[in-house]
Amino acid sequence: MAKVYEFLANGFEEVEALAPVDILRRGGIEVKMVSVTGSNLVESSHGVVVKADLLFENITDFSDADLLMLPGGMPGSKNLNEHEGVRNALKAQFEKGKRVAAICAAPLVLASVGLLKGKKATIYPGMESYLGEDAEYTGALVQEDENVTTGAGPAASFPYGYQLLSYFLPAEKVEEIKKGMIYDRLLNS
Repeated sequence: MAKVYEFLANGFEEVEALAPVDILRRGGIEVKMVSVTGSNLVESSHGVVVKADLLFENITDFSDADLLMLPGGMPGSKNLNEHEGVRNALKAQFEKGKRVAAICAAPLVLASVGLLKGKKATIYPGMESYLGEDAEYTGALVQEDENVTTGAGPAASFPYGYQLLSYFLPAEKVEEIKKGMIYDRLLNS
């Protein structure tokens, strides 16, 4: 079974954190939300408190991860970027050719550790400069380039989550989950 870790810092964006976790878990993927705050309770950018599954400091390494992902939001993305352990885990994951993903403002973390060099990427509109000169900003809702996936913001949470799920399940199963979540009705409204 695939294993995914999502890092949570105070100030994260709720839908960007929880929609992908929900989608992946519906697909049978093991997802662990990891707090980088020193507490299992992490407060979102809108004052919603979420209980993380694990504390960062209690994990020796993330070598069993198939995917490491970051929700956006401010100051959550800035807080993730300031966490040396998160930065090191992302670099190690990327260097092994394994998947990393970030949505909204969080691609700035990937850029700051050099993971977007020569990559196509997206980020929340108006934050393009945070991708750095070495990334190609596409403006897409969801952008994949090799082992890096980025999303543009809250509205991208569902297509981003389904894209991540598609790395672990056949297309028919992903479509079945989309249908069960009536995602097709959203697209056709």
